[in-house]
Amino acid sequence: MSQVLHTPPPTSVTPADDAAALAARYGLTVSGARPTLTQYVRQLWARRHFITAFATAKLTAQYSQAKLGQVWQVATPLLNAAVYYFIFGVLMGTSRGVADYIPFLVTGVFVWTFTQSSIMAGTRAISGSLGLVRALHFPRAALPVSYCLQQLQQLLFSMAALVVILLCFGVPVSASWLLALPALALQFVFNAGVAMVMARMGAKTPDIAQLMPFLLRTWMYVSGVMWSIDKVLSHQDLPHVVLVALQCNPAAVYIDLMRFALIDTFHHDQLPPHVWALAVGWALVAGVGGFIYFWKAEETYGRG
Repeated sequence: MSQVLHTPPPTSVTPADDAAALAARYGLTVSGARPTLTQYVRQLWARRHFITAFATAKLTAQYSQAKLGQVWQVATPLLNAAVYYFIFGVLMGTSRGVADYIPFLVTGVFVWTFTQSSIMAGTRAISGSLGLVRALHFPRAALPVSYCLQQLQQLLFSMAALVVILLCFGVPVSASWLLALPALALQFVFNAGVAMVMARMGAKTPDIAQLMPFLLRTWMYVSGVMWSIDKVLSHQDLPHVVLVALQCNPAAVYIDLMRFALIDTFHHDQLPPHVWALAVGWALVAGVGGFIYFWKAEETYGRG
């Protein structure tokens, strides 16, 4: 009698399916999986005290090895302003026709430094904190946001020196100074959004951090930090698209808003049309768009 060997029928269930079913049965979830956008916002808000403490600690440690310590928080932007004044104000003559040029220049340098430093810090937020990212579970957006908050704290120190400069050059205290608060809030949202975009790009391609200083330097030169966009546009026969680009440049918008708020000789006719709408629009586009762009890669940070 012949013996027939019966083999079990093939099944379409793979080991991965078995594992998935088993995980679902016992309520297991993927470690580090990206939460929904609403959950992510809640998690980030729950870490608000960590974000604040981390930013303050980074700011305190920034100049801890220097003998002058925290004095450099004010001295660094002032020295930059002095260099720009000598090169652009004295040698190149961009101060001609600009009222209160030194307050004009120092305000531009301080406000631009806030954007520049936020973006540079954001670019390295993930790639420079891999130990923290891999060791602890928290919403990774806390890192670029905390770095931007650190730069805002740095700016507030600098603003104290700016107020002294304004008073020394005869700029009176006025109610318009209060406009600096919403202008800074909008700029912070814009900076944080761009920082999150760069944080995601920098996490995947760390070499971007080496390229950013050149891009930011170019952006600075077209943002009216050392020269008046209004004066240049009034004497140049430039293509319309160039005029619109210069006026709608987000860095220039926030710089002009701060000058308008703090310097009484900087009048509203020197501002681009619909300047507050532009400031709000840039903050929403960069802030919301940057946050969503960063969130979409949440589960990839610190891996690979």
